[in-house]
Amino acid sequence: MANLITLLRLPVLVGVVLLLYLGGPWLQIATVPIVIILIFMDTLDGIVARRRHEVGLVGSKLDIAVDRAVELVLWVAYTDLQLISVAIPIIFIIRGTLVDAVRSFGVMMGKTPFGMMQTTWGQRLVASRIMRTTYGVAKTVAFSLLTLTLGLRGLWAGTSRMAIADTVWVLAVVASWIATVICLVRGLPVLVEGRGLLGGLDSQGLRPPVADTSQPTAERQ
Repeated sequence: MANLITLLRLPVLVGVVLLLYLGGPWLQIATVPIVIILIFMDTLDGIVARRRHEVGLVGSKLDIAVDRAVELVLWVAYTDLQLISVAIPIIFIIRGTLVDAVRSFGVMMGKTPFGMMQTTWGQRLVASRIMRTTYGVAKTVAFSLLTLTLGLRGLWAGTSRMAIADTVWVLAVVASWIATVICLVRGLPVLVEGRGLLGGLDSQGLRPPVADTSQPTAERQ
């Protein structure tokens, strides 16, 4: 069930993108709650996974892959719609590529994406509930305000109310950069600790994976 919820985020994502590009101002504004639901589904699949005891290596990787797809598609779409700087999706793409590459080696060794974190500071920045919640809230606020800006600009174009739309846009950009900074902060420990992991692979070679169940409740947001 948890994996099904994760996969359902993809058609919802496609629907959001279609509404952003093809919907009128009112439809774009109405897309805001759908965006919120899309982000909340990342938390919902984790709740379901823990309650149904479905936490595992495949589910955690699928969750991260779909979450990455949602993030990148939306950041690229908002950039194409000229709402944010192209620097933001570039940062997310580079960070995501490097972090996921390191995590893929961890999976080959039987370690879950969050379970591979060994240091206390790494676990707190990457896998702690407070950091994951903060990051989720930052993305939700950024995506919601960017979507709202798009609708308000279309609705109030050429009127005195455009000043309100511009204010919402400024808040959306600030929220977008806050989410970007949090993303970088959460990725840094993976890259730092990954140096030791990759060094171990080079010196020992690949070994048959052994499932890591040390942190079974931290794999999904």
